[in-house]
Amino acid sequence: HRSSSEQTTVRTSFLLPGLNMLLASSTALRGLARAPLPRRAPVRFLNLHEYRSQSLMKTFGIAVPLGDAASEVPAARAAADAIVAAGADPVVKAQVLAGGRGLGSFANGFRSGVHMCYSAEDAAAVAGKMLGQTLITKQTGAVGKPCNEVFITEKVYARREMYFAILYDRETSGPVIVASSRGGTSIEDIAEQDPSAIKKIPLNIFEGMTDEIALETAKALGFTAQKSIEECADQVKRLYKMFSDKDCTLLEVNPLVETPAGHVVSVDAKLNFDDNAEFRQADVFSQRDVSQEDPREVAAAKFDLNYIGLDGNIGCLVNGAGLAMATMDIIKLHGGNPANFLDVGGSATETQVTEAFKILDTDPKVEAILVNIFGGIMRCDVIARGIVSAAKEVGLRVPLVVRLQGNKVDEARKIIAESGLSIAAVDDLDMAAKKAVGLAEVVRVASENGVNVKIEY
Repeated sequence: HRSSSEQTTVRTSFLLPGLNMLLASSTALRGLARAPLPRRAPVRFLNLHEYRSQSLMKTFGIAVPLGDAASEVPAARAAADAIVAAGADPVVKAQVLAGGRGLGSFANGFRSGVHMCYSAEDAAAVAGKMLGQTLITKQTGAVGKPCNEVFITEKVYARREMYFAILYDRETSGPVIVASSRGGTSIEDIAEQDPSAIKKIPLNIFEGMTDEIALETAKALGFTAQKSIEECADQVKRLYKMFSDKDCTLLEVNPLVETPAGHVVSVDAKLNFDDNAEFRQADVFSQRDVSQEDPREVAAAKFDLNYIGLDGNIGCLVNGAGLAMATMDIIKLHGGNPANFLDVGGSATETQVTEAFKILDTDPKVEAILVNIFGGIMRCDVIARGIVSAAKEVGLRVPLVVRLQGNKVDEARKIIAESGLSIAAVDDLDMAAKKAVGLAEVVRVASENGVNVKIEY
């Protein structure tokens, strides 16, 4: 678990969940993710609600269904009236940032987050059962996510349903199109049943979309009539332009529909955006819905901390993604479960360290905290001052184990020793992990028996 550089291999599926789920979750797509990802901090990609994604797509001339969002029942009724007046049937979709909405259930017992209706009255009634409720799907976990808005959209009748996506491929160092003439269902299921139904078309990042690639994609999607091929190629060009212009990391349309009239419509789309592009995509990032995110991650993002919440009981504060992963591994090795991935980086300030500690200490699931710092660019004394400052401000609710090595470690040890706080300072990582796991178990057992524990060393 340890080396001279205190690093270990970063698990790309953990650090880039949105991208790697598509890249690595199926046999047909695994070829896109063969090259290892360089060690780096976690990246979180902005995800927009469906109605916001479709609104953005309209600005690029991409064909999408008629629809409008509503946060109250009267607004939902008005949106449904507009769709019925246009001669279409309304569909009510819960706006929750999670997959599997159609198969999900609300905490109030109402089933499914996607309902096809045949009147404006029915649509309004369905919206009333969704709004203000919590939707639980296979991706949200048991806690679910709040449904604060619904999307009232038109039912698009399809002659065929297809799958289309653009994402980045590390193997070719550029964008790649993933296209299938079969859509409307999980791409993983398609890949398992018929890998030949999926075609990958790489693009040169400098040349971008060409007429030839657009036509090749249209044919890969199963279009045969010349007029339909040309219309599809035009939509593919527009989709790529949005992907490029808006700094998307993922553009997924499932299903892409061919209507009975032969037109091409993007019925349901998922868009992810690179957080590093926030400075030039302010209009997009202003649409972020933090109510759909882990509040711990939202708080961490305010202070530029790389944080991903987990379900364990041992909080981790570490510098460097590799060391963070190694720390999590050694906690698991000794029978514990990490409560988070938290990398303060190599240039964290005392304020950032203080805020990081607060996030860990206020997490009700955390029963012990392990700080593991290998000082290089990140000085150990800065970490120590941040920990002491936070501990004095919020108090030590749970046992704290600190392991420091490297730059300014002697100064850091002095700061901790003179703080007057009950902090377990351990030089060896293996011993530090064992102690953290053991103390967490003491707190757990005591809590289950209604006993408060005060740790003194």
